[in-house]
Amino acid sequence: MSAPSLKGQPWLESTASKAVMAALETAGGPDCARYVGGCVRNALLGATVDDVDIATQLEPQQVLAALKSAKIRAVPTGIEHGTITAIVNSLPFEITSLRRDVETDGRRAVVAFTRDWFEDAARRDFRLNALYANSRGELFDPTGYGLEDADQRRIVFVGEPEQRIREDYLRILRFYRFWAWYGRGAVDAEGHAACRKLADGVATLSAERVSKEFLKLLAAPDPVAAVDAMDEAGVLRVILPRLDRTSFAAMVAITPDPILRLLALLPLSAEGLAEEAKRLRLSNAQRDRMKDSAVMLDADMSAPQARAMIWKDGLSAFVDRTYRTEATGIAPQNMQALRQMALNWTVPSMPVGGRDLAQAGFKPGPMTGKVLKAFEKSWVADDFPSDGVEARLQAAIAQVSLSENG
Repeated sequence: MSAPSLKGQPWLESTASKAVMAALETAGGPDCARYVGGCVRNALLGATVDDVDIATQLEPQQVLAALKSAKIRAVPTGIEHGTITAIVNSLPFEITSLRRDVETDGRRAVVAFTRDWFEDAARRDFRLNALYANSRGELFDPTGYGLEDADQRRIVFVGEPEQRIREDYLRILRFYRFWAWYGRGAVDAEGHAACRKLADGVATLSAERVSKEFLKLLAAPDPVAAVDAMDEAGVLRVILPRLDRTSFAAMVAITPDPILRLLALLPLSAEGLAEEAKRLRLSNAQRDRMKDSAVMLDADMSAPQARAMIWKDGLSAFVDRTYRTEATGIAPQNMQALRQMALNWTVPSMPVGGRDLAQAGFKPGPMTGKVLKAFEKSWVADDFPSDGVEARLQAAIAQVSLSENG
């Protein structure tokens, strides 16, 4: 294919991008720095560009000096591996010196800096990610296949797949993740075979790296084919030993939420979910969400029962439960109706409080709490009526007083 140009891309033409590239080129000469990776790939694929990364022939200390001279804020985010982050107009630009691997162990690498663009490209994961563009938007394809892969939407390892994987086993998950997001057609056979052969290497990675990468994969518009391929290669069971795919395809069809899609690959029990969340080292918020969603809803749940559950456990937990129940095939139409009701319902506030009891002659203390709980129980059971508040409060007072007086 003829080499396109990225000229006109908003991120490339922005004042911030131009300022960073000008600072580097002033120090190192024309084309000493090039955009690389996701921004180039996504621009070619017509996808959103979220981050702008730059590769440069300058070494880290030279990058720091260049940014300082241009009065651009520099943060040494990964200086031991050659990475400096430049901040312009609150926008980050990750700048990394060209590198070649000296030593790798499947999780981290010892690198040496180089000025050779081909050496830098040779250590990258996929040919599609080894594309560079200079400040004018002119493209550079060191592997000779990156542009063609972009045109055909192929995800192919740079060089020998097994070697790339042994350098960092996370590349197994990235292979399937990029195919889920950007691939078209069948998975690359050679890469897939290498992932199958080296699948156990994923177990050597930190749980945090694995779960973060896997959730990115599950967020793809339709990750079913990628998950199928991971399962066939034996990769999926390394990540999820308790794998249960029964409701996964159905969950993908009804929600793009990666956490809910992950839930559809896990056991239904609360205990099983808690163990998996711990093993995957999910965040506290993600862990709590998984725990809250463990409840399966009754097929014939009514709207009043649903509102009572929302009052008790919260809207988010209830909505997650409707998705999980629907994905298992239980009363899908009712689950959809309940979910829509929940999203449209404004949860009311308790119509009485301690001040109302104080006006009724109650002093703050245990009796106050008991009366409010009695009122709340009755009010929720009757589906949150807005009228009859005074009568309900008197009934609660009478009930608690009777109980207290034996």
